[in-house]
Amino acid sequence: MKALIFAAGLGERMRPLTDVTPKPLLEVGGKPLIVWHLEKLAALGVEEVVINTSWLAAQFPQRLGDGSQWGLRLRYSYEGERPLETGGGMLHALPWLGDAPFLLVNGDVWTDFDFARLPHTLAGDAHLVLVDNPPQHPQGDFVLDSNSGLVRFGDGLEGERPPVHPTRKTYAGIGVYRASLLQDWRKLIGVAEGSEQTPPRFKLPPLLRAAMAHGRVSGEYHPGRWTDVGTPERLAQLDAEIKAGH
Repeated sequence: MKALIFAAGLGERMRPLTDVTPKPLLEVGGKPLIVWHLEKLAALGVEEVVINTSWLAAQFPQRLGDGSQWGLRLRYSYEGERPLETGGGMLHALPWLGDAPFLLVNGDVWTDFDFARLPHTLAGDAHLVLVDNPPQHPQGDFVLDSNSGLVRFGDGLEGERPPVHPTRKTYAGIGVYRASLLQDWRKLIGVAEGSEQTPPRFKLPPLLRAAMAHGRVSGEYHPGRWTDVGTPERLAQLDAEIKAGH
């Protein structure tokens, strides 16, 4: 199985730290966030990892090299000065990922989730890891059906977004995907800003919701540690907790 790490974001909420360092290269516990992922992927037996880049892109190969120090082969999918969003970024990286299911992880999260739990084959288009809603995102994203193992959006109307939802969980930025999810992306996205440019820029959630409507997205719940490192304060807190052995 190959892997894709999303690392192209601008990290605007992390400024001034990200003025000079891309967010996935910020350190916690003595090493960059992205290196925690690379070590886990190598331990899982993944051999090839695609890293999408944009902001301060040159720092990734400078810091990570070709991946040989972890027994990996790293490829860098440069998207230009403006990131292509999650959907466009995945589409841009597909030539390296192929048609087989691939593991995806956001480069700006930290977790104790065991990647070995993820499925290597998929009946549908995607398999998502969900976690408890953090304080900064109390409304959550999706609902996991404990009987079918399928993920769906909300409990009622798709537009329903109450401030706090009793059953929604938050997408952890970890999952397994197939290229088939992107097959009809232009039809599903329609005319949106960036979708007509080359390469196209568009978001992934509309495609996931369409696949969910057809029962093609499965998922699992992770009750353990997970942090979306979205602010300098959360970065500092996570760094202190790791160093303290918590």
